[in-house]
Amino acid sequence: MLGGLAIGGGAPVSVQSMTKTSTADVRATVKQCARLAREGCEIIRLAVPDEEAARALGKIKREVTTPLVADIHFNYRLALIAMEKGADGIRINPGNIGGAERIAEIARAAAAGKIPIRVGVNSGSVEPSILKDHGGPTPEALAESAITCVKRIENAGHNLIKISVKASSVADTIRAYERVSEMTDYPLHVGVTEAGPPLTAAVRSAIGIGRLLLEGVGDTIRVSVTGDPVMEVEIAREILQSLGVRSFGPTLVSCPTCGRCEIDVVKIVEEVKEAIKDVKSNIRVAIMGCAVNGPGEAREADVGLAGGRGEGILFRKGKVLRKVREKDFVKALLDEIGKT
Repeated sequence: MLGGLAIGGGAPVSVQSMTKTSTADVRATVKQCARLAREGCEIIRLAVPDEEAARALGKIKREVTTPLVADIHFNYRLALIAMEKGADGIRINPGNIGGAERIAEIARAAAAGKIPIRVGVNSGSVEPSILKDHGGPTPEALAESAITCVKRIENAGHNLIKISVKASSVADTIRAYERVSEMTDYPLHVGVTEAGPPLTAAVRSAIGIGRLLLEGVGDTIRVSVTGDPVMEVEIAREILQSLGVRSFGPTLVSCPTCGRCEIDVVKIVEEVKEAIKDVKSNIRVAIMGCAVNGPGEAREADVGLAGGRGEGILFRKGKVLRKVREKDFVKALLDEIGKT
């Protein structure tokens, strides 16, 4: 349990992100947490680079109900302060937290407060001794680093543990998680680190996270984006919904358009997408622009439109409802969606 949220053990795969404000700036951080929560973020991680940030967690915690994880590197004392100030979870990186005794001290404090620890290994910060043994940050090196740290936490009397083994290489990330999943039953936090700007991050994360989830590997995910963290949540939710792992609302299907298209599909799709963003029902909505695949796709949807020159056919669960004039396409679709 991370706060009130279950991780692993058959619980739904959860979506998390990380604030990009200075954690010491309480007002800005609380505001960003609120934006993330509205988008559907279920776990929020905050950078804790210094004592000021660690102590700010207490004030932030009083205003944010989403579980908060303190991201700790280099200074183990910051983890102790963060837990004292109410962090729901701690992330440590075994490659830079200071060795076995520091890990044990964090684990003992976490055990006393029943606070989960994420052992978060990144390819850029694996312990030098493990790097030397493996000739670099290989998937096997990441897995060894994580499991070694897990054993140290267990030896200190704590077993509320999540694990991540992220690389910027999609292929290495997949192999590292596959390896760890063979070695332990602890919940896994899955993501591709440093995935880049939005489009690149979406593609790389969909491949890496999607492949692992299809294998049954992963209990909570974070899409890493160079940009607004709200994009991370949007992409993560789309990955989960596309795989059928979770549902967050309607699935919108639309044709890519081509020279046969005689209606403004792009405009119609954007208007419908914006209008249904708060709809929670798990329905399939199809918007198609010509007679090739249009009628078939629209017929298969819960609500569908097959457009043609100046008019289109509206479908509902496989049945033709009526012809609709082009100027009424959006209204007709929204009316039918509202009936579901």
